[in-house]
Amino acid sequence: MTTVRLEAFSDAVIAIIITIMVLELKVPHGTHIKELAPLLPVFLSYIVSFLYVGIYWNNHHHLLQTCKEVSSSILWANLHLLFWLSLLPFAAGWLGENHFASVPTGLYACVLLMAGFAYYLLQLAIMQAQGQNSVLKRAIGKDRKAKVSLLLYVIALFAALRAPGIAQAILVIAGLIWLVPDRRITKGLAAAHAD
Repeated sequence: MTTVRLEAFSDAVIAIIITIMVLELKVPHGTHIKELAPLLPVFLSYIVSFLYVGIYWNNHHHLLQTCKEVSSSILWANLHLLFWLSLLPFAAGWLGENHFASVPTGLYACVLLMAGFAYYLLQLAIMQAQGQNSVLKRAIGKDRKAKVSLLLYVIALFAALRAPGIAQAILVIAGLIWLVPDRRITKGLAAAHAD
């Protein structure tokens, strides 16, 4: 099977995730600008979550460019990733509604950790399906970028218990690492086409 159906399904799920997140932004009943102030934490958690979903969507697109065919293990690994991303609206909503408190920050970090781990498993499934001459494996090498981000999520998870502000800063940094789509994959694809 080609990647077309997998990409279409993933795009649809990600679009629904973004839609659910924006629905958490409740319209204020007043007409004054001060009516927006209570919405600021929810809006900030929406912005960060929207960026995270966008980062996953963008990198997911680049990742699937390395595939010509999709195996059942890739399908399941992709579904596993989408499961964790689908929990992001709940975690973001709880985080914003509770003004970035400790436990909601911990849950948010946990969801991001599991999504990061699921993305890593998807990479492994793709490399396994590609075999010895894996384009993806050659492109990402030892994949320090993924391992560093997973470590940052773990640190943020534990930091959330004592210092939620520090945990939130760590989560933002982890997201910024992936903001630009993985250039290693783009270079790896160019090299594979040159061969």
